[in-house]
Amino acid sequence: MKALWAFMAVALSASAATTQTWELNNYQDFVRGRLNGLTLTRDGRLKLGPKLDEVFSSDQSEIWSLVRASDGTLYAGTGNRGRLYRIDPSGKSSLLWTSDQPIIFALAVDAKGVVYAGTSPDGKIYRIQNGQATEYFAPKERYIWALAVSPSGELFAGTGDQGKVYRITSAGQGSVYYETGQANVTSLAFDPQGRLLAGSEPNGILYRITAEGKAFVLYDANLPEIRSILTGPDGSIYAAALGGSTAKRVGAASTAASNAATTSSLPTFSTSITVTDQQAGVLPVPKPDAPKPAVQAAAAAVTASTTEYAGVEKSALYKIHPDNTVETLWSSKEENIYDVALDGSSLMLLTDVEGRIYKLDSTRQSSLVAQTNEGDSTRLVASPNGLLAATGSLAKILRLSSNVSPGGWFESPVHDSSTVARWGRLSWRGDKKGIAFNTRSGNSARPDSTWSDWSAPLSDPENALITSPNARYIQWRAEFTGPAELDSVDIAYLPQNTPPVVRSILVSAQAQNLAKSTTATTTSSAATAAYSITVTDTGETSTAAGTPSLTLSRATGQQITITWQADDPDGDRLLYNLYFRGDDETEWKLLRGDMTENTYQLDGDVFADGRYFFRVTASDRTANPAELAREAELVSAPVMIDNTPPTVTASSPRRSGNSVEIDVDATDRGSVLRRCEYSIDAGPWFPVEAADGVTDSAREQFRIRMTGISPAEHLIVIRVYDATGNAGLTKVVVR
Repeated sequence: MKALWAFMAVALSASAATTQTWELNNYQDFVRGRLNGLTLTRDGRLKLGPKLDEVFSSDQSEIWSLVRASDGTLYAGTGNRGRLYRIDPSGKSSLLWTSDQPIIFALAVDAKGVVYAGTSPDGKIYRIQNGQATEYFAPKERYIWALAVSPSGELFAGTGDQGKVYRITSAGQGSVYYETGQANVTSLAFDPQGRLLAGSEPNGILYRITAEGKAFVLYDANLPEIRSILTGPDGSIYAAALGGSTAKRVGAASTAASNAATTSSLPTFSTSITVTDQQAGVLPVPKPDAPKPAVQAAAAAVTASTTEYAGVEKSALYKIHPDNTVETLWSSKEENIYDVALDGSSLMLLTDVEGRIYKLDSTRQSSLVAQTNEGDSTRLVASPNGLLAATGSLAKILRLSSNVSPGGWFESPVHDSSTVARWGRLSWRGDKKGIAFNTRSGNSARPDSTWSDWSAPLSDPENALITSPNARYIQWRAEFTGPAELDSVDIAYLPQNTPPVVRSILVSAQAQNLAKSTTATTTSSAATAAYSITVTDTGETSTAAGTPSLTLSRATGQQITITWQADDPDGDRLLYNLYFRGDDETEWKLLRGDMTENTYQLDGDVFADGRYFFRVTASDRTANPAELAREAELVSAPVMIDNTPPTVTASSPRRSGNSVEIDVDATDRGSVLRRCEYSIDAGPWFPVEAADGVTDSAREQFRIRMTGISPAEHLIVIRVYDATGNAGLTKVVVR
């Protein structure tokens, strides 16, 4: 430990402003990772968990339905070849029956051990007894989603795509028991009083059906589908809700039927629809006020879809108390809850993220009991020998054993340090023995072949320096080789210091003509105007519309303002230095250093006429050690400072009767000329264009022609403006 603290002391003293720590230390942190053979407790502790034993496996793609008979026999309905398997209590499995339909979505077993199987996508119900299967009832529905046997022995079927519940009393004898007005009836169960419970899709309504054609809505969920229903011994009802399960099964059935060429054609189903609005983020699916005709329900089935709810729960578990009050026991924005079961007094949940099994205690706190690490997990069934979970990818049934796993591993989520980082030490709290850590790093957001290999094990807290290459991303893995517990893990690292960026420089001054007039014409000429130029880090310059490019002028006493924009990708506080130099100078002169503000004003009189450049440097040295500090700079475009008005000379007037001509020469040493005008006897100003037609040079000639001039003496004032608003004047007396 002394070595650890010595290292940390050196690291903090050398780079106290930038050394960072990535730490996982609570339930929400650890649940973002992957685990095997471990349990994550609610207080955020990893330890060895129950062993997962494989009870059954096959070459089928998915187990869609799973039911347990009273004698302990398991029946599993699969896809995509429509096979029904029997697994006896000893674990011996056999193929019991193969359907002519590709998928068995629903199974039920009555008190005598007779099995009922619902096939899709050409919905039929079969009765299997003593290994013999016979067609029992064909409701002329596309999908058989759920089957349930009542306490009196009657069989009920939840169907789609018209959302009907059927009661089947004997072979070939059945009728519609209730029409929900929904597209699909996705789950069925019976409460302790023998009343039928039905969950629907796409409006997530849970019904209690008390008689033929008569039902009461127990709960109208915010999620599209009631996936699973469970009744507790105290009369409470648990309903698991999510979005998209039906669409997934519809897509699987369509694909399987197409591949098997067992149906001529199937409707196209959407598999992903996101509906949002600007206010709430989500447009809720409309809720029916009353059961709708079957024709409307049939139309709804075509739009069965995976619905994404931005920023809200993705799935939830509700508890409906005997007095019909409802509370949400569990919800998630990342995981879909696929099934729920009671294991003794514990409520168990199965989700789709790596096949996770959660346990809810009496305080509604959840713990991650086990992770199957299967892509799909579809069904959860309680048994005396341990909880059973059906999975996909390759159809398996796993049992949550009462024995503790001999070992396990946890793989952290990937951490993004935002830039290439130098890794320090890995440290942890918990048992120091029985756990070994490995790390790997890379520069792609997800681990792939470009990442480094897992490092050698780190098991000694005194010598746990990370050897993975410097990179932007890092991940760690903990191997549990015996009974041990892990409370937190942290990694110290030093991100590469990213240099700041100076994005733009704006140089501006306020220019105002000294001459003013009482007329509307002269008022517009003498109006105050701001002249500015901007240079950006892209090298582009821009000027205000209608103003001269790269040129500044100001009346006596006004100021030049220099403003810049800069930022630091690491969020470091920046210091600025501002420099200038003339066009004919070689060295930069410091105007002001170590500024934290990004604007500076100075008296324009300190600059003589000429072209100037301004340079801004930005440094992050206040937030980084001197050897790691970075600096950036930007130089402005050339800025013309023009303080001198044009020189204006006029010839002697030439009179011819009532007409007068005057030749005017005007020059400016700082910028080009823009306008010439004259006034007679302090009257209004009249514009004159250059002799060559355009006033656009630093030297121009003008010819003023006046008519209607009386023989009396007259004062002619001539005014010429340069591009920055400086005005030069002269006068001529006409006699």
